[in-house]
Amino acid sequence: MLYLLVHEQWQTICLRNPILKILIKYSLLFALAFSSLSFQQQQNFDPNAKVKAVFLYNFTRYFEWPEKMKSGNFIIHIIGTNNSLSNELNKMATSKQVGNQKLEIKNSPSLDATIKPHIIFLLNESSDMLKDISAKFKGKGALIVTEKGGLAKSGSAINFVAIESKLKFEYSKTNAVKAGLKTSEELKSLAIAVD
Repeated sequence: MLYLLVHEQWQTICLRNPILKILIKYSLLFALAFSSLSFQQQQNFDPNAKVKAVFLYNFTRYFEWPEKMKSGNFIIHIIGTNNSLSNELNKMATSKQVGNQKLEIKNSPSLDATIKPHIIFLLNESSDMLKDISAKFKGKGALIVTEKGGLAKSGSAINFVAIESKLKFEYSKTNAVKAGLKTSEELKSLAIAVD
């Protein structure tokens, strides 16, 4: 009964004031568009972004880069799209350094040949590039990090995995050495060793 009364009043208001009807119609369309945009942003949200950023920064303590890589900025190159991770790393870059090197974050959808990275993080959607990237950077001092099952056995030195809802990482010393990095034995005790 109440519904019919409200509906009848609504129809009367809209018939008397067509401008109000148009305003309400476009307000509803705007609200739907905004909620759709908000949903898309939530899909790009990575709940583990902060943890991954801290891991990436802390990995710098367990590897030694070649002498030629110890000048200029320390570059972390993210390949793929993860706005949450990029934001966390960029925040970190405002206050952190690696040795005497300023931290710099680069992000691109594919490998950018103009970037000389210290760490390459291949996001899940970019993991099919691993074979080419590990061949291109063999012996050049770039730590390759991935986040898809099995990739530590396929070329990356570090691979993020979720175990019992916790973020952990696999470690391949063999792949780190192939990349031209000296490694710390201490890292093995923190990781899931694959070789």
